[in-house]
Amino acid sequence: MIGIVADDITGANDIGIMYAKAEWRADVYPHPISHEKTGTFPPDVLIIDTNSRLDQGEEAYKKVFTSTKSLQALGCTQFFNKTCSVFRGNIGPEFDAMLDALESEFAVVVLGFPKNGRTTLYGHHYVRGTILSESEFRNDPVHPMLHSDLVEILQAQTKRKVARVDIDIIDQGSEKIKQELERMKSDCNYLILDVRDQESLRKIAEAIKHEPIICGASGIAEELAHVMNKSPKEERTLTIPKLETGVLCAAGSLMPQTFSQVEEMKGRGLPIFEMKSPLLLTDQKESHLKDLVLNLVSLLKEGQDVLVHSSNTQEIVNETKQLGAKLGVSNTTVSRIVSDSLAFVVDETLKRANVNRLLLAGGETSASVCSKLGIEGLTVWKEIEPGLPSCISLNTPAKALVLKSGSFGSKDFFAKAIDHLKEI
Repeated sequence: MIGIVADDITGANDIGIMYAKAEWRADVYPHPISHEKTGTFPPDVLIIDTNSRLDQGEEAYKKVFTSTKSLQALGCTQFFNKTCSVFRGNIGPEFDAMLDALESEFAVVVLGFPKNGRTTLYGHHYVRGTILSESEFRNDPVHPMLHSDLVEILQAQTKRKVARVDIDIIDQGSEKIKQELERMKSDCNYLILDVRDQESLRKIAEAIKHEPIICGASGIAEELAHVMNKSPKEERTLTIPKLETGVLCAAGSLMPQTFSQVEEMKGRGLPIFEMKSPLLLTDQKESHLKDLVLNLVSLLKEGQDVLVHSSNTQEIVNETKQLGAKLGVSNTTVSRIVSDSLAFVVDETLKRANVNRLLLAGGETSASVCSKLGIEGLTVWKEIEPGLPSCISLNTPAKALVLKSGSFGSKDFFAKAIDHLKEI
């Protein structure tokens, strides 16, 4: 069994589908994991979502340490620390926590995910051809990425030594990569590998398939799933209730990809409602959220698909941050107020309209909603686009969900996801 610790729920699903589409069963559970729930049908890949990207470093460390110990106790033999594909969050504390828990001093780090435009050349990371420090992630409200050198970014968060393997070595194939890994293990603790394309990942996967600890993005897992042996598991039957209403979509991400996806659905005539973020910091919050719920419930009961999103223009985002600053509220807290408010709207809407098909965009949004709904676990189901799967809740009655990373997906992804959810 492979044990994975992911710092947010969309990332957990993202890496889960890399194994699931190769016929590995991948289940996702929130931290802390309940051993009783995983015992009946142990999966091939067991993923714990720590929801720790916005935590302080010390808290993130504790979550990953205890999660890794739990996975070890459950019998996992290979471990993966799944992080953001551009190194946002508590990467140093979380990587250190996994090494400490396993009493180890070495991990391979692979951040490249070419199918979603993430590449690494000579240690510098790129997003769809744009160097990281000049990409859209430069403007992330919580984790602005102002540097592109991955060794520099990780080294700033850990006392362990960080080094890299350049693309010139990767291009020479898996045997050369293995030789370089063995040579470097005595010189560093974290070894970051360049990735130009999918062929780079294939060569790396063959070289690292027996490494006990891997860190980074999910792209490498797609190739690992094909080069590693999997023992057969007992089939598990999942029963999904019939679709009796429309599909509810909720978007809380501020990434330009999600913005374009929302705009695309506006152009297609989907009923769309804005949760106005500045109002969430005033005494108008309660009435505003109640109005949103009433509108959503009315349309869903008529069988219409609907979308609710938090304010997503830079002007209103800045206004919200400024209002938060006047009230002495940090950007991280503002972000959580927004995601928790959106979770409230979704939860209340589900209670009144009996919705069982959901599309959620944004890691914080997805985590808040799943927590609010009391979802105790998910099995990763089918891939819609690279890194973007559907999943089935392990609660009864089950719900079908798509939990979308804010920066992933084509312009028409929402339309594809809605169609997919209706077909399950």
